[in-house]
Amino acid sequence: MREPVLILSDLHLGHPASRIHDVELMRPLFEGMGTVVFNGDTFQELATAFRPRSEELLGALKSLCEAMGIDAVFQSGNHDPGWKDEGWLELAQGRIVVTHGDAVMWGGSPWSRESFECSEQIRELWSKHEGADFDPGKRIALAREMAVLAKPVANALSWRRIHRVMDAFASPQRLLELPRVWWEQAKLADEFLSRYFPKAEVLVLGHFHRQGVWWRHRHLILNTGACIGFHRARWVSYEKGWLKTGKVVEENQRFMRGPTGEVWRFEGLEEA
Repeated sequence: MREPVLILSDLHLGHPASRIHDVELMRPLFEGMGTVVFNGDTFQELATAFRPRSEELLGALKSLCEAMGIDAVFQSGNHDPGWKDEGWLELAQGRIVVTHGDAVMWGGSPWSRESFECSEQIRELWSKHEGADFDPGKRIALAREMAVLAKPVANALSWRRIHRVMDAFASPQRLLELPRVWWEQAKLADEFLSRYFPKAEVLVLGHFHRQGVWWRHRHLILNTGACIGFHRARWVSYEKGWLKTGKVVEENQRFMRGPTGEVWRFEGLEEA
């Protein structure tokens, strides 16, 4: 994988609430990178109503990366589980793990209406995936099946903020679940690393749409947020033993890397 490596997630290309209407406006964000990792939910594979526009933007994104001489790496998410990737990648000789994040939670996306309705089927899937408790490959395979089982129902109103708020209040269970998972995501990520990647020190994920930086025990958790609705995005980069992060700045609909906020150095990998 060519360095520097840039990691982003949850572009949700083609969704009406995505702020990316023209991928050319992401060019400043990609400048100077050797590889861009799109860490899940890049496009709307499962939402039939949004897919044509989503595929159009996805093709434009691939063309932009090719024109800039950048390697594009696409990882699966719960909205685009069909990618043929492993489901995670490792940097810094395994000290950094990058995965979308739906496998971090037992139910994938437990805040969604569809997950509530499919809770019994999700339990059945767990019973069929023997070894998913400790094998990351089997856990990712299970997450992909959950995504297909609980795929979102395209609703013309669902992307509007007022209707999303009304929908949440109409379901007390969802209203309680959303803040809970936001509050617990770092704890869950810490437990996920300990269970599936015990030698890793850092987990980079998306999925929860809440960007941030957290320390849990000996693990550093980085969430890259999202480019959809009122959520904001964070960039993460890796090069020669240096891990950096900062917020994605949006000006005049252009996406740029904001100032570097935090930096971590991995000893012994400076010349790797």
